[in-house]
Amino acid sequence: MLATGAQSDAFARPSEILRAMWAAALDGSLAAASAQTLGNALLGLAMGGGIGLACGLWFGAVPRVGRLSALTVNLLRPLPSVALVPIAMLAFGFGYRMESAVVAFTCIWPMLMFAQDGVARIEPRLLEVAQVLGLRGLRRAWKIVLPAALPRIFVGLRLSLGIALTIAVTTEIVANPMGLGYGLSMAQQSLNPALMLALVIWIGVLGWAVNAGLLRLQERLFGRRGARP
Repeated sequence: MLATGAQSDAFARPSEILRAMWAAALDGSLAAASAQTLGNALLGLAMGGGIGLACGLWFGAVPRVGRLSALTVNLLRPLPSVALVPIAMLAFGFGYRMESAVVAFTCIWPMLMFAQDGVARIEPRLLEVAQVLGLRGLRRAWKIVLPAALPRIFVGLRLSLGIALTIAVTTEIVANPMGLGYGLSMAQQSLNPALMLALVIWIGVLGWAVNAGLLRLQERLFGRRGARP
């Protein structure tokens, strides 16, 4: 069956894929779409990651609040991001605000969990030092809690950025007429498998490069042990 010689229209030769990617790079469309997708992903990460970080530090520092909020977190966290697209469209319309809102919601949870876990792993001696020095509230969080939890927070940041990029592309495929996801959808609708596969490969390369860069930075800051999820 493998030797029939038939070729599906859904695939293209490697040379055709390379030519399509090169053409998209030369005319600037690849760079523009990449900038749109990365920009929306980073904006959503900044919003959702900031909320998740603040809540995670709070829940970890005050275990009672963490226990009381566990039910709400466990109800909201499993919601699929695609299911939020219609709601975000009603609230923000088409464009970067809708996409960033969906990305933000998705990025809350990994940052929250890793920040909360980072606080829970703080050695009791550090908290005793803070008490001896009279550090309370925000001063305690800034000088003791945040630096001690930073390795776990950075792991959450790295994972959240990968999730943000994935959700940004997915949202663009489903609803937002911009970015790499929209280009992928248009290539599929115009029956251009070479460009479609070129964009798929480019999205993979982009995600790998972002993760590899953050992983290298994380290892330099905290060592290999701090880079483990």
